[in-house]
Amino acid sequence: MGNPDTSKVGKRGTVVLPARLRRRFGIEEGSFVIAEECAEGILIRPAVVTPVEIYTPERTAEFLLSNAIDADDYADAVQEVRKLGLDPDKIPHHRLSTD
Repeated sequence: MGNPDTSKVGKRGTVVLPARLRRRFGIEEGSFVIAEECAEGILIRPAVVTPVEIYTPERTAEFLLSNAIDADDYADAVQEVRKLGLDPDKIPHHRLSTD
């Protein structure tokens, strides 16, 4: 560990991290960090953020219909799609083969 740096807490709790530490840990403007309580005080470390996809009802319907494993499962998927207020015949999907 190197020498400690002092930073002043600003409005809304903002803290300016010293440039050498930002460079060392790859923290740049817009980066996310995690602040957590630890025995010595507060630990601030880089965070990895994974975007989450939010599905539209149509995309959810497509998943339900395309992933049916048998005729009964497909019938259940059709019911669920109708509960979403959608017409299963108008949702592009991989139709279950009945061969």
